[in-house]
Amino acid sequence: MDATSERIEHALRAVLPAGTAVVAEPASADLVHVEIGVPSVGADGAWIGDGWLSDVRRVLARWPDGLDFVTARRLSPGARAAAAEAGLGWIDESGAAELSLPGVTISRSGKPEPKRDPAMRWTRSVVGTAEALLLGTRPTVAGVGQATGLSAGAATRALSTLTALGLLQAAAARGRNSARQIVDRNRLLREYATAATALPAGPTVRVGVVGDLVSELAHLGRRWDADGTVWAATGAAAAAVMAPYLSQVTTVDVFVDVSTPASLDALAERAGLRPTDAGRLLLRPFPTSATRRLASKAGDLRVAPWPRVYADLCMSGVRGEEAAEHLREVIDRD
Repeated sequence: MDATSERIEHALRAVLPAGTAVVAEPASADLVHVEIGVPSVGADGAWIGDGWLSDVRRVLARWPDGLDFVTARRLSPGARAAAAEAGLGWIDESGAAELSLPGVTISRSGKPEPKRDPAMRWTRSVVGTAEALLLGTRPTVAGVGQATGLSAGAATRALSTLTALGLLQAAAARGRNSARQIVDRNRLLREYATAATALPAGPTVRVGVVGDLVSELAHLGRRWDADGTVWAATGAAAAAVMAPYLSQVTTVDVFVDVSTPASLDALAERAGLRPTDAGRLLLRPFPTSATRRLASKAGDLRVAPWPRVYADLCMSGVRGEEAAEHLREVIDRD
């Protein structure tokens, strides 16, 4: 049995009743045939890696027919929806599963993702460093420090953490200007996205806005610029000007350079915005100093770095993850 077959077999055993017979054997490259139960039920499955929407799309393009289920480390909501829409069952290593075969029906919610090893913790400095690397910053202490504003010590620790996580590999040369290399850019993006959106969000204030949200945000942005307030849109509003995909922006998420609930309230009041639980504009502090420093102009808006926009879109539901993948495709083409 090869490693892929073994992994799929273990994932199946974890969601089936104890003692259920499972045999997995390679059927072709990355495709595994399994026999479940006695008498047995046969099915073909594929291992898709991390389990993002793009992973499901990739396997569907490769095997449009003849595939019964997919397995992954942990399927995202968008990946689960895409699998279901294509008529595929799915299983992930959290113990979550939705699979229906003749005589076999599985529906499991799985376990929450375990906490990361504190020694390899994604601190704000590590998140900011990964963000800069995804934008093309050279993986050196000097390069990261210049892009993010981190001290040499903080940049060194962040690069060491990313190396320990297997996301960077060290080069032979040493010193401030010695460069590591990104092992897998897509994996770095995905692990960054998970870590970035898991950081404590800090205070927020939701305010009411009428009219077209992107236009209203551009108007507010000009007032903030004149006031000297640093801001940047993320999520759907940022994607609307960076890589349009969604037909309508229904909420706006904006980072602003303030850090306390009182300063958020004061910023909203100066802009004539009224707090309301039903408000469509969410104001919150920049998640890292790197995000604030790496923000740029796109169209009429100031926007967060595209990896952060990607991360926030991925966490906003199935359509958001679709918009995130579209953004990544646009960035890769440019």
